[in-house]
Amino acid sequence: MAYDVVVLGSGPGGYVAAIRASQLGFKTAVIEKESLGGICLNWGCIPTKALLKSAQVNEYIKHAKEFGIEAAGTPNFEAVVKRSRGVADKMSKGVQFLMKKNKIDVIMGFGKLIAKGKLEVADKDGKTQVVEAKHIIIATGGRSRQLPTMPIDGKKIIGYREAMVLPEMPKSMIVVGSGAIGVEFAYFYNSMGTKVTIVEFLPRIVPVEDEDISKELEKQYKKNGIDIMTSSEVTAVDSTGAGVKAKVKTASGEVTLEADVLLSAVGVAANIEGIGLEGLGIKTEKGKILVDKYGQTNIPGIYAIGDVTPGQALAHVASKEAINCAEAIGYNEKKYAHLPEAIDYNNVPGCTYCVPEIASVGYTEKQAKDAGYEIKVGKFPLSASGKASAAGHTEGFVKVIFDAKYGEWLGTHMIGYNVTELIAETVTARKLETTYHEVLNAIHPHPTISESVKDAIEVAYGEAIHL
Repeated sequence: MAYDVVVLGSGPGGYVAAIRASQLGFKTAVIEKESLGGICLNWGCIPTKALLKSAQVNEYIKHAKEFGIEAAGTPNFEAVVKRSRGVADKMSKGVQFLMKKNKIDVIMGFGKLIAKGKLEVADKDGKTQVVEAKHIIIATGGRSRQLPTMPIDGKKIIGYREAMVLPEMPKSMIVVGSGAIGVEFAYFYNSMGTKVTIVEFLPRIVPVEDEDISKELEKQYKKNGIDIMTSSEVTAVDSTGAGVKAKVKTASGEVTLEADVLLSAVGVAANIEGIGLEGLGIKTEKGKILVDKYGQTNIPGIYAIGDVTPGQALAHVASKEAINCAEAIGYNEKKYAHLPEAIDYNNVPGCTYCVPEIASVGYTEKQAKDAGYEIKVGKFPLSASGKASAAGHTEGFVKVIFDAKYGEWLGTHMIGYNVTELIAETVTARKLETTYHEVLNAIHPHPTISESVKDAIEVAYGEAIHL
């Protein structure tokens, strides 16, 4: 079986790379060991949002009286999980449709590089076949990182996959790690009625975010009954009893936490083992495949995109890297007019879908100062937003950071209702090198949460109307 382009993995990097390659006129195939759509569509981005939506509906029912409605209801945990799996299944079938529409061959099985331009694919029955390709794109994604102090057993010590399909709702849960995965599941299970404790090694939760965001999320989580331990490390976990006992080293000494389940959410490891990198001499560093700005490895004809490379482990990053990689191949094969523009990794938005939501892009306030900028900072509380008040979600704020000298938009950091839908304005404006002046002169619709971005800029420049 011979192709122009073969993509190893069909997540938001892999299937997008295959579609773009096919659009450019390449005979293309995808190799997938499990389900089309990869982790994102089947066990990550999409089904978790379905779980979180169920949690939000449950919260609305709890607070229905505040909206003038008499309502009561009890979450059916099994039905919530079933709905989530149904959403994931629908999206995976959508990728199947896209493969057929774009005339892309799907080869099910585990793929391994055996020579330059050759892969061996073993199906679930162990039968193998060799697939040849002039260009091979590695897009094998990532999985839950495991720490030796808490090895995942899938029952009492779990990763994100198990957290999505537990057979019954636990009465108590310890969440280790407070990145996006940790805080999203903490919100979901707390809303469902589980007693949740977050343990974070670093001094604050959601540590990659602006410090003001971390403070606000911690305040809201504690208000909702979530216990939070920062600057704390789980040193050992005992799962021999009915539940789990976790020894936690804190600044003031060691404590033991007990719960039904412990969720390990300490990051993502790249899936680069067993796929033949060593045999071909493909360079890696710190568990990632080294690539140039178009995804080319040190071996011509072999590329890598998404979570297996050093960039941010985000679905939308993988998709853009996929398009750039396919177009670079197209350019080199005279099927595309120009090389794609390299990705600006400092203008990649990050979104966390807990409640309140978090969205950010660009420099944090500390990063901007450390980079030597003299800055103007504006912060607009959603308690002053008419739309947020009408929606019953006044927690949080929009924070903007500008370069005082030239008016360059350095960063935006938001926490609150639906803010993940707002961050694209900042991303687009920064890409266009927009200054504060253009944004203030662009009329924002009222009443919306989006106008809070303009309001925050007005605060930064001393022109606040609504504060």
